[in-house]
Amino acid sequence: MDRLNLSDNIIRLRRERKITQEELADFLGVTKASVSKWENAQSVPDIMLLLQMAAFFDITIDELIGYDPRLTQEQIRRFYAELVRDFADGPFNEAVEKARTLARRYYSCYPFLLQLCVLYVNHYMLTEAGEEQEQILMEAVSWCGHILENCDDVCLCSDALVLKAGISLLLGKASEVVEMLEPSSNPARLAMQDGGLLIQAYQMTGEHKKARGYIQAREYQDLLNLVSDAALSLVLYQDDLMRCRETICRIRNVMEQYQLERLHPNMAAQFHYQTAVVYAANGEGGEAMQALRLFEQCIDRLLREEEIVLHGDEYFDRLDEWIEGLPLGDMAPRSRKFISQNLWASLNHPAFEGIKENPDFKRMIQRFENN
Repeated sequence: MDRLNLSDNIIRLRRERKITQEELADFLGVTKASVSKWENAQSVPDIMLLLQMAAFFDITIDELIGYDPRLTQEQIRRFYAELVRDFADGPFNEAVEKARTLARRYYSCYPFLLQLCVLYVNHYMLTEAGEEQEQILMEAVSWCGHILENCDDVCLCSDALVLKAGISLLLGKASEVVEMLEPSSNPARLAMQDGGLLIQAYQMTGEHKKARGYIQAREYQDLLNLVSDAALSLVLYQDDLMRCRETICRIRNVMEQYQLERLHPNMAAQFHYQTAVVYAANGEGGEAMQALRLFEQCIDRLLREEEIVLHGDEYFDRLDEWIEGLPLGDMAPRSRKFISQNLWASLNHPAFEGIKENPDFKRMIQRFENN
């Protein structure tokens, strides 16, 4: 909804009924001049007249005034892109207030409200004030709760639950996250097999294009989840260097086979960074620097792109259609400027204390600081 269309709607509805301004005025008990002013957007009827007019035309008041609390997918993407630019370029408080205003205006547009939660998660750290960060995250939690309580879209509610759990973890509420996710996260549940069954059903009904598109999207997501889980594994087994080496070796082989650094440089960068942290924490400075160079290459690839977007490749040749169907399409959830602003901070990890005098490490620090 970009604007209300009461005046245009009165004209359209009156003409569809083939009645004059005077006939409408007689029904409502007002003058013809009043109807004329409404249609010319010089004034608006009071609430009781809106009720009468909606009843006369047999429509809702929302339909009469042209109000739709639901945004189209295109409008959601446009608002999200605007807000990302606001967070990157403008004062943080102004960007937050704009997001809050939009949330109030479209509080029943649950897909948009969910993306505002995603926006907060991706940008809350831009303010250094701890209390303000917590307030923003708590606001996102409340929006997720509103979706869970009122939305009847099962898939959207499932996404809201996962996002709420992720935000709760950022707030340090680990026990609440366990309570939220443990019942539905057992890998042995039959629900985990729904994708395979759907693919077989597509085949049996002759919908081979859908089957191939779905399997590619699933394989792509499984690949990203594998690399992401491996990064978490490095954190959990940081004190077991032998196991970490094996994890790093296996995942690097997978990344090479799928050309992940080109397909999804951001995910590849996250794994290389965590690899560097593990090696540095275990006193393996040379291997930590090697991982940081790979991290830097991925960042270079991101920053060289004219626009950071999700995409397929020669192997995932049906992925772009699936990506287009995502809530934000191929849009990256954070801007290039945001990535640049956080590069220097990433190298201030305590694990890198032992390599801070390395000339190559100093070069990276200086480069990212000036980015």
